[in-house]
Amino acid sequence: MVTDVRVPQNTSRSLLPYLQQANIQYTILISDLQKAIENQIGLRSYRNRRSLSGYNYEVYHSLEEIQGWMHHLNKTHSDLVHMFSVGTSYEGRPLFVLKLGKRSRPYKKAVWIDCGIHAREWIGPAFCQWFVKEALQTYQTDPAMRKMLTQLYFYIMPVFNVDGYHFSWTNDRFWRKTRSKNTRFPCHGVDANRNWKVKWCDEGASFHPCDDTYCGPFPESEPEVKAVAHFLRKHRKQIKAYLSFHAYAQMLLYPYSYKYATIPNFSCVESAAYNAVNALQSAYGIRYRYGPASSTLYVSSGSSMDWAYKNGIPYAFAFELRDTGHFGFLLPETLIKPTCTETMLAVKNITLHLLKKCH
Repeated sequence: MVTDVRVPQNTSRSLLPYLQQANIQYTILISDLQKAIENQIGLRSYRNRRSLSGYNYEVYHSLEEIQGWMHHLNKTHSDLVHMFSVGTSYEGRPLFVLKLGKRSRPYKKAVWIDCGIHAREWIGPAFCQWFVKEALQTYQTDPAMRKMLTQLYFYIMPVFNVDGYHFSWTNDRFWRKTRSKNTRFPCHGVDANRNWKVKWCDEGASFHPCDDTYCGPFPESEPEVKAVAHFLRKHRKQIKAYLSFHAYAQMLLYPYSYKYATIPNFSCVESAAYNAVNALQSAYGIRYRYGPASSTLYVSSGSSMDWAYKNGIPYAFAFELRDTGHFGFLLPETLIKPTCTETMLAVKNITLHLLKKCH
């Protein structure tokens, strides 16, 4: 029997003779993996010369660059941007959030957006930065954006898993988890999207510290998860939508993730998702699947999206951005602009849906 195999990104070339010998057909997706990684990380001296005034949104940025950019916007756009920290990471890094919106009234509904829960999914933080750029650049000229920033606040966390993201730049491009230490095992980190107090460590999560889906020793064991959960709990009456950005699969997911069941406000959420994926497709024809995470992707417990929904945030979505596996986590920088442009249409669509009454 001949089997067709797509060789994964981290497969060693030394495996290829064995595949040939066993008469297994294969497709090489990335011919030189090391070179592809080096191209994204770039020469440090060159990257460090990127000025904030000419900040390039079409390249991937290190944690230091992203935090420098946040500080810069906080100083230069104080009418629309307020930067604050919700806590500190396991390794002591600040967990910065940008509050974006016109201070038009004392109380406004809000949307929470986070990117980079999983360290290796670099297109996530790239989108969070793109969203802020678009908001600031089009606020004066785009009536939809003006309406969004006048009627809502946006809490944007460009890098949720700061320690893991930093590690993916310095040590292991395919790192996923946080960087907390385990007392009984040599393995580092917890899956920050399996560490939430909602059906914690059930199906789709692992109790083993060396697994990529390790749920942690207890719910909210990770300081990053605990800090964000505390902030969301504190503001749950104000926050009407939770959007989390991941990669890759080209999907728009909503609860539940931990079980096969229909959410109470299914018709409103499903209609928002349907319109969002259609808006996204209108840019470049990229089709996204949408639906409950459990049946559209897979069952997973302890996710941020389910937790947000269970804690009273009526619209909770997880985006799985481009692509569907050819480049995978190594999405080339040339695809940042089209990916972010189309995703922006979906996010605006969901946001404007929020501002209408849905019965």
